[in-house]
Amino acid sequence: MLRRLYDWTMSMADHPNALWVLAAVAFIESSVFPIPPDVLMIPMILARPSRAFLIAFVCTAASVAGGMLGYAIGAFFYDSIGEPILSSLGKADEMAAFNEKFNGVGFWAVLIAGITPFPYKVITIMSGWTGMPFVTFMVTSVIARGIRFFVVAALLRAFGAPVRDFIEKRLGLVFTAFVALLVGGFVLLKYL
Repeated sequence: MLRRLYDWTMSMADHPNALWVLAAVAFIESSVFPIPPDVLMIPMILARPSRAFLIAFVCTAASVAGGMLGYAIGAFFYDSIGEPILSSLGKADEMAAFNEKFNGVGFWAVLIAGITPFPYKVITIMSGWTGMPFVTFMVTSVIARGIRFFVVAALLRAFGAPVRDFIEKRLGLVFTAFVALLVGGFVLLKYL
């Protein structure tokens, strides 16, 4: 099954609408979708290395736009649902202290989540929820997502064929490592 999914993804990577699909995945991943855009971006670059930086740009722009949606979700739902609940439980003061602490390190939180496998959507929503300054959030998101996607694009463009051979020969290992990184991000979130 994994081989068929990989083969389908590789065929989709060279499809005429692949950039639109990538943009949609990157957009929704930044706020609600659990699958990162790398799953489509990497095979797209491997299929067409000459378009690596265009693909990275589309992925970055759509991801940052999706991050704005995540920020809005955090801001809207906290004000309308979360804050009244916390106030009724007498926890509003504790939330204010948490918001101040998060916003004190917010730049680094967004930067780290934007570059690493840590779920970026968690930070986009928390940034809106805690009232992080929108400009700080946006600038950091552009830097972090740009670094993540353009570094991957540059590496794949430079070493594409050997990387593709490695992935195809060790697909199970690559998939297991990817899942381990994804789960590790969630575990890290739980203990931060």
